[in-house]
Amino acid sequence: MSLADSDRELVVSELGREPTRAEAALFENLWSEHCAYRSSRPLLSAFDSEGEQVVVGPGDDAAVVALDDETYITLGIESHNHPSYVDPFDGAATGVGGIVRDTLSMGAYPIALADSLYFGEFDDDHSQYLFEGVVEGISHYGNCIGVPTVAGSVDFHPDYEGNPLVNVACVGLTDDERLVTAEAQEPGNKLVLVGNGTGRDGLGGASFASEDLAEDAETEDRPAVQVGDPYSEKLLIEANEALVDETLIESARDLGAAGLGGASSELVAKGGLGADIELERVHQREPNMNALEILLAESQERMCYEVAPENVDRVREIAERFDLGCSVIGEVTDGNYTCTFEGETVVDVDAYFLGEGAPMNDLASEEPAQPETDRPEVGLEAAFDAVVSSPSTASKRWVYRQYDHEVGVRTSVGPGDDAAIIAVREASAEPRRGNSESSRPLEDGVFQDSADESSGDSREIGQGLALSSGAAPNWTDAAPYEGARAIALENATNIAAKGATPLAAVDCLNGGNPEKPDVYGGFTGIVDGLAEMCETLSTPVVGGNVSLYNDSVAGPIPPTPTLAMVGAKDGYDAPPLSVESAGDLLLVGDLGLEADDTRLGGSEYLAQFGGSDRFPELPDDPAGLIEALAAVADADSTLAVHDVSHGGLAVALAEMVTEDAGLEVSIPSEDPAGALFGEQPGRALIQTESVEAVREAFDGVAPVVELGAATDDGTLAVEVGNRTIETDAAAIRERRATIERELE
Repeated sequence: MSLADSDRELVVSELGREPTRAEAALFENLWSEHCAYRSSRPLLSAFDSEGEQVVVGPGDDAAVVALDDETYITLGIESHNHPSYVDPFDGAATGVGGIVRDTLSMGAYPIALADSLYFGEFDDDHSQYLFEGVVEGISHYGNCIGVPTVAGSVDFHPDYEGNPLVNVACVGLTDDERLVTAEAQEPGNKLVLVGNGTGRDGLGGASFASEDLAEDAETEDRPAVQVGDPYSEKLLIEANEALVDETLIESARDLGAAGLGGASSELVAKGGLGADIELERVHQREPNMNALEILLAESQERMCYEVAPENVDRVREIAERFDLGCSVIGEVTDGNYTCTFEGETVVDVDAYFLGEGAPMNDLASEEPAQPETDRPEVGLEAAFDAVVSSPSTASKRWVYRQYDHEVGVRTSVGPGDDAAIIAVREASAEPRRGNSESSRPLEDGVFQDSADESSGDSREIGQGLALSSGAAPNWTDAAPYEGARAIALENATNIAAKGATPLAAVDCLNGGNPEKPDVYGGFTGIVDGLAEMCETLSTPVVGGNVSLYNDSVAGPIPPTPTLAMVGAKDGYDAPPLSVESAGDLLLVGDLGLEADDTRLGGSEYLAQFGGSDRFPELPDDPAGLIEALAAVADADSTLAVHDVSHGGLAVALAEMVTEDAGLEVSIPSEDPAGALFGEQPGRALIQTESVEAVREAFDGVAPVVELGAATDDGTLAVEVGNRTIETDAAAIRERRATIERELE
């Protein structure tokens, strides 16, 4: 990929001369779609990124959100899609490494990871190869650096066949005194490179990620994929912690897209400054590297720090203590961004123009057509078997058992549940904020806050941080705008099911080639839908990533808006997903009692059997529903909570049954398939000892339907209309072991 003619004309006009080879390569990478967001930035203003809890919003390496007056978390997400197709192990592993270093850039210590993965059809050999390689890469890197992978999602869809998606989110912990940003502070400060030596791997990675995958990408684009070293990353994590502890860092940026050139120029540009860099000073691991290679290589495990002159020696000492390379490569100036190599000036440009001067694209857009209703005729038992055992809805235990999700001793609720819960003992517990209708105390003090006056020091309790991450390609393939709204609500429902209140979110917006009007129309829909629902839920979108040109000879991917959302609660306890052997089972949300009430659009049922339908309508008061659900989930009378989403009621009920506790359920619906397999978001199953308390909590917010009760025999009996499905925990476990059975 080379600099477009129109871009070159703009650069020549600005410089008053032809760019050097190194300058042209820098502009090519930093003005690429991957770095400059030329097709998406005009749309991103739809997101609300402000709130009293937001300390640092979009534009830095990671967002920063306050849990209390002193304790902050960082939140970031990135994609490593193209590299993971070419080399699934290293592509996915370096995606983990990159988002962890984004966390380090903010002066934070990484405490949790979440990965959302999307592949072609599971029974395809190539899809399985990519799937196994990506999971191995994530587990290897994350386990080696000691950061737990606690949440995420895995989806299979035929349109990912030529272009899988690997989206990784990271949560970090910092405070008001340790916070660092990626904005250079003062001319005269030194630029110090710490970490691995620079090699030739990852050259042109940013431009590679900004074009469609070619048929021969797995061989021809291999040099653009970085090679990770998690052991060096672990040393870098600890060295960064020491540097922050001693307040030696003025600003920081990790070396990711466009390598040293991208990191150093963006760092000074954000501060309205420049830099003088001597490229031969960069410590290298390969001989005879030229200026362009040093500038643009995306070798991993490297950080660029702004350091006051008097602190440089101490930074070098800490780097040496952790056996990391350290080079003083230049200094911050109030002039241009300049790079020399062996006495020759190879770059001399305005840093702001380099980082922000790319013109935006004005692209044609077509709205997707509304699907017609054309439902397949399938037997209820056959549909139940197919949907419950589908790879997309089946157990992901094969994936998450490879991750060390308990390292760090913070994981209260791990993967396999609606949302993870991470203990943040450093934060003080706060009384829940909410409206008087949904959070008022009910009879017998059922919904009183856990951190009341009798609890003593609220900091001894701490806060639980809930984390949910994922998308739903069937939903956004069927209806990009409504599907994206549903994804935001689904993640919020996951968090509320653990008794937490949504706090903030970051997004990873994945799309195909935006130059195709239908693709750009779908991408516009997911941006607007996600933004609208997050604003409705008062959940600011504080950062994110855009990945376009996920297109190949197999065609474009479905528009895929991965959302990683965090919520907060007092303490770390949460209701389980599985039912106990006694207690009433309620459904919060629409059941679909009449045929006209149910919609199967975007469902796994249609993915399995074909056909089409309208996408389900969303609840009238999603914000009130989430607030009420969080309060109910924390009640002493609540025994279990599980959201209803992928696979509908059929999958949700099956997931709640254990060897020791079953369910006997009756669904009086005229549309059995719609009632069991419809995937309207914003619904939850609640097992409770107090039906009336739950009804009161949702009064005026959402309908509450009594479905049945738990049993002590581990069976599931679902009567729907005039038919009954009967099975047990062992048979359900066997159905849901689709992935394990195939890959072991």
